[in-house]
Amino acid sequence: MHVNHGLQSAASDFESQARRLSASLGLELQVERLALAVGRGESTEEVARLGRYRALARMAADAGARAVLLGHQADDQVETVMLALSRGAGLPGLAAMAPLFWRHGVCFGRPLLGVSGSALRQWLRREGVGFVEDPSNADPELTRNRIRQTLVPAWERGFPAFRETVARSARHAAQAQHLLDELACEDLLRVGDPPDIAQLQSLSRERQSNLLRHWVKTAAGRGPSTAQLDTLLDQLDCCRTRGHQIHLKVAGGWIDRVGRALRWTPPV
Repeated sequence: MHVNHGLQSAASDFESQARRLSASLGLELQVERLALAVGRGESTEEVARLGRYRALARMAADAGARAVLLGHQADDQVETVMLALSRGAGLPGLAAMAPLFWRHGVCFGRPLLGVSGSALRQWLRREGVGFVEDPSNADPELTRNRIRQTLVPAWERGFPAFRETVARSARHAAQAQHLLDELACEDLLRVGDPPDIAQLQSLSRERQSNLLRHWVKTAAGRGPSTAQLDTLLDQLDCCRTRGHQIHLKVAGGWIDRVGRALRWTPPV
């Protein structure tokens, strides 16, 4: 399966290479071309990523496939952790990419997370399998490329085993996040869904933050920013009278006070 994002001139080259490779292996190829609409303030990369997973899930369903395997490798995982650190991310970001996850009713796997990019390229050349390089990888304006070109070589010189150790840290972060998700589910059962404001206020600010992040992510498909969550927590702390209203933009939608509870409304 191949997704053509159509975001750069090389997109047609990617699709042509996918067709050549599939034909040489005698495999059927499904291609979906995306028409992405990037709204004001939205990340093109994030919109493309979400669209890609939806497209892959649709193609998998059409083909009767129960799982989709992705090509992310060890260098991608390292770059994801470093990118998360550069943005001051919490545990979800530091956990980086999961080896197995579900999205849109389809199981996705990343079987190559333990293999470096250089090892994959060497294998492809040895086997005579053609591949293309994304020209945007050379763009120094992209943070991920600066990490790849500057930080990763420095880490490799100073810490040759850094891929394994960074991956281990990511697994520890993922385990800790899994525990926080379990706690959020338990707390959500206690406060109700949608969350009852008075019940929320009975929790510590840290547990409120954990619960609300989980609730918004479940509803919106992505979590709130740190600034959005901090503002929401401050509003909750002040919400002690019937007349206190809450109306905040969070994760692309809106959180409002409706009676005794909070409600998240998706964008129109």
